[in-house]
Amino acid sequence: MNQTHFDLLAQTAARVHAETNHHYGGYLPYEFHLRLTASFASRYMYCLEVDEATEETILAAALFHDAIEDARLTYNDLKKLLTRLRDEHNLLLDATAAAEIVYALTNDKGRTRAERAGAAYYAGIRQTPWAPYVKMCDRLANMTFSTLWHPVQRMAHVYAEEMPHFLKAIGEVPQPMIDEALRLCHLAV
Repeated sequence: MNQTHFDLLAQTAARVHAETNHHYGGYLPYEFHLRLTASFASRYMYCLEVDEATEETILAAALFHDAIEDARLTYNDLKKLLTRLRDEHNLLLDATAAAEIVYALTNDKGRTRAERAGAAYYAGIRQTPWAPYVKMCDRLANMTFSTLWHPVQRMAHVYAEEMPHFLKAIGEVPQPMIDEALRLCHLAV
């Protein structure tokens, strides 16, 4: 992906999240999580056989994957924003496809973690092209962050415990990503 295009998308996603004063890990700018998720999308892109436009679409979705859920954009807001960026800056991405991925990754309404990520949620991910891949990138980012320090954070144990169900529910993702997730699970225990 063109570095200028990536920087534009990353800065815009960071600005959208900064407006909500949302932080990652309680103290980092949320941009840290967005870039970490996109770094996994970039790192494992070699496993996919995609053209440059699809790569840019996937990376845009990775950068904006929490925009509906956490930054309070609607699906249409996000689609319009990505379309405007594409048109004004000659990006290659498919704004509708990127918005669909983000929409699929947006948790359902629910009182508990299990309710928010139930069967319908995972079905929506599996039915949306590239959404399982981006969701796996999001999970790898969260797992990496939660295992950076000792003792590991509470969520590292939650992710490790959820991993068998998560891998069954998410759909097909490249094996090297699964291997990375399992390695991170071992760090959590």
